[in-house]
Amino acid sequence: MIGGNLSATFNALRVLYDPSLCLPHMVIPTFAHLPVPLRFPGQKSEIRAVILDKDNCISENYALEVYGPYKDKFEALKAAYPGNRLLMVSNSSGTQDDKDGKEAALLSRTLSIPVLRHNVKKPGCLDEILAHLRACPDVQLESPSQIAVVGDRLFTDVMMANMMGAWGVWVRDGVDVKYASAFSGFEKGLHDFLVKRGYRPPSPQPKP
Repeated sequence: MIGGNLSATFNALRVLYDPSLCLPHMVIPTFAHLPVPLRFPGQKSEIRAVILDKDNCISENYALEVYGPYKDKFEALKAAYPGNRLLMVSNSSGTQDDKDGKEAALLSRTLSIPVLRHNVKKPGCLDEILAHLRACPDVQLESPSQIAVVGDRLFTDVMMANMMGAWGVWVRDGVDVKYASAFSGFEKGLHDFLVKRGYRPPSPQPKP
């Protein structure tokens, strides 16, 4: 049984005080629409690392392979951000729900990219992500503003990006509309509501 996500529940309360935390810097319908390499309006530092979600972002729910129509885009992303510069962070594979990390290891071999094993689920695992990237010589991370997070959930992927001072890309429609939960519909409505009222995401700032 997949465990709950207390991290998302707790951190969602932050939105009551700062609604901009759940707003992305870029919105795309599906992963196939992701621009590679990534550029954002007002971006001052190059993107040196991309954090990629799995379920309903690049794959069907709980699948261990890239959704067929997205394979070319995935390979282009790997080529643009090779080695440790492309890191998968999933709230299924690599978490404590993934006993002994077997699924994360299999996924890493299948996709030929690193899959983070983390104790806290998104959005609360930002410190684990930053520690991992800073320990990778090929990433050369100097600031969280050099990170982009790509995922289909505002309250996990996008919120984590803003909490760490990175750039957030929201995959609004995902792989399969049938997978989208009622909460996913709530996220879409909330996003549109906040944008219409003038809210904007915080702008990542490089270190001086």
